Amino acid sequence: MREIAISKFKATCLAVLEDVRRTGAPIRVTRFGRPVAEVVPTRPETVSSWLGCAKHSMEISGDITEPAGAFSRWTVRK
Repeated sequence: MREIAISKFKATCLAVLEDVRRTGAPIRVTRFGRPVAEVVPTRPETVSSWLGCAKHSMEISGDITEPAGAFSRWTVRK
């Protein structure tokens, strides 16, 4: 992991952040040789949607176009 002094990080912060974003390599920020922080790239954000959340939770059995059973007792007058 690459290390950078805190004073240099402060002076070149935006360039360092862009470098981490572009390369994906983390950078450790040090102060007097001791680690203070690590700048790591973010993980891609997962977009969760309610659409399709019930996928594979149901099973269709039989003919889905015929009446549900309540209509089977009805009589039709002509």
